[in-house]
Amino acid sequence: MGKKWYYFLSLFLFFSCAHRPQRSYPVPTMKQLEWQQLETYAFIHFGLNTFNDMEWGYGDTPASTFNPSHLDCEQWVLTLKACGMKGVILTAKHHDGFCLWPTETTDYSIKNSPYKNGQGDIVGELCEACKKHGLKFGLYLSPWDRHHAEYGYPGYVSTYHQQIEELVSRYSPLFEFWFDGANGGDGWYGGANERRSIVAEKYYDYEKARDIVWSHSPDAAIFGGTVPTLRWIGNEEGRAEATQWCSYTYDYNTLNDTRLLATGLPDGDVWLPAEVDVSIRPGWFYHRAEDTKVKTVDELMELYYHSVGRNANLLLNFPVNQEGRIPAIDSANAVAWHQRLQEIFANDLLQGCKVSASNTRAPRFAASKVLDDDATHYWATEDGLTRAELIFEFPEPTELNTVVIQEFIRLGQNVKGFSISYKTNGMWLPVRTEEPMTTIGYKRIINFQTIKANQLRLRFKVGKGVLAIQKVSAFRG
Repeated sequence: MGKKWYYFLSLFLFFSCAHRPQRSYPVPTMKQLEWQQLETYAFIHFGLNTFNDMEWGYGDTPASTFNPSHLDCEQWVLTLKACGMKGVILTAKHHDGFCLWPTETTDYSIKNSPYKNGQGDIVGELCEACKKHGLKFGLYLSPWDRHHAEYGYPGYVSTYHQQIEELVSRYSPLFEFWFDGANGGDGWYGGANERRSIVAEKYYDYEKARDIVWSHSPDAAIFGGTVPTLRWIGNEEGRAEATQWCSYTYDYNTLNDTRLLATGLPDGDVWLPAEVDVSIRPGWFYHRAEDTKVKTVDELMELYYHSVGRNANLLLNFPVNQEGRIPAIDSANAVAWHQRLQEIFANDLLQGCKVSASNTRAPRFAASKVLDDDATHYWATEDGLTRAELIFEFPEPTELNTVVIQEFIRLGQNVKGFSISYKTNGMWLPVRTEEPMTTIGYKRIINFQTIKANQLRLRFKVGKGVLAIQKVSAFRG
């Protein structure tokens, strides 16, 4: 009996594995996949610049000017949760060198400010608020330091690494760590008041910096430097290009090429998904003059569709004001934006549809798999096919104007083109949209003029590997 059981189990595993598609490298690591599933999270820019109406401090602003009157990190966190944010990244130190935690590496920090008579720790306060309310926590630590006398020399690199060690040892776990790309230029530099230049890819020893981060937060995503796990999109306008590959290369020249960063590389050798960073205001830090320039709900919707809707994560910045709070207008607009998203994506119109495919690899990869919410299920075609289609039949004529598609990216990103059409009055017609339909990746959202359809058809063109689609949904926004 035991031998028969072993025989049938072996046979089952053999045929199961035989039908499983091969990966098309590169593919995401598990922590990269979990990072992409976050989709939206927040930036907080707060520091000396907030109290001196600046974006980039020179490094000579007195620490005594940092003095929030009613700082409340719980207000930040509760506001961000109400906006649908999954985490928050705080500027622990911007380019001016002022530190928001009581560091041992410099006197230019919160311990020499009036806030809580020098006993405050905003990094710690926000970390605790995130833990209390279930928000992920991340940190930004500018490599450039316009205050430090040793910047540009070996001594500063040791200081910078020590600052990273302090942060990650005290405030982990972190979901993301940010190395900003602004490096070198004019600054106070301990009173030298001069311009200093460095070769960033060599000077900071980013490999060691990353290892320090991972020694305490092994799952942290890394932005910037020479060994990132995600990539900058190449602009701060909140826009990813419609063609958006997750594959890239670690060559430092390409990591700083805004043209290539915008789209990724279809033949890249590493998985490096995109992050879109943009502020809810024109500036990254709070300026009273921008109180009337906060992005509207419609503008935030456009940011969402041009980031998450184009296979990229959205990092939305909220400048904290001099009181130490997210302003009411910023909060109101962001909450209303999140509510609109919830309303639009509440009712998946494809649920209850009959779905068929032009080709199916095996019953376990049936077309119906694209309708369930199990992230391990997907529809897949046989090897060697470069084109395939799905057809959804509605129980009755249905109005819709939005389609969401997700590839099963654990096998890689393979779709290089697709189209959407619908059947009405016995005729197939293309949907009307200005959105180019090229890549898909983790998630692609296509908006179009409202249609009334009996059937919906998606046609896919595969660039490499097999076609593997995890999820398809449709909505009426």
